[in-house]
Amino acid sequence: MNKHFLKMGITVAILCAAAGAYVGNKRLEPKPPVDSAVQQLMSLTLKDSKGQAQALKQWQSKFLVVNFWATWCKPCVQEMPELVALQKDLASQNVQLLGIGIDSPSNISEFAEKYQISYPLFAAGMEGTSLSGAMGNKAGGLPFTVLISSNGQIVKSYFGKLKMDELKADIQKLNTK
Repeated sequence: MNKHFLKMGITVAILCAAAGAYVGNKRLEPKPPVDSAVQQLMSLTLKDSKGQAQALKQWQSKFLVVNFWATWCKPCVQEMPELVALQKDLASQNVQLLGIGIDSPSNISEFAEKYQISYPLFAAGMEGTSLSGAMGNKAGGLPFTVLISSNGQIVKSYFGKLKMDELKADIQKLNTK
């Protein structure tokens, strides 16, 4: 009986992982964002990877790259090293990368420590799913990234694993305006 439940549990876990990988790698065109989505984001206070509550409004005067992700999302994890390198490159350009985890605080904390993530990661749980939806993520898949101007406007949305050259070019355009 226990072996049956174990096999069933493993099968369900594999199917969920496969579905997440499929959706995470599938390119869909994001729908236009809801007008209040950035204000909703900036009004949040979330726990960071160290368990400290942080008000996201502290970054509202910067260009933001907001990456919605999860520890169980393979494409999300694959793009993390590039995002760490990107934040190092952007540190002097008034651009801040924020990771909004659709996951538990403990999973995000363990992940940040294990992979030495150098930009702020926050635990949003399922609230992050509705927030990413408000920002244009109609499929609800991960990763989902949003580029926000310093005046609080969504400039561009990226569904699926990021193409870093495209993101860097878009950031460069913002910095030259």
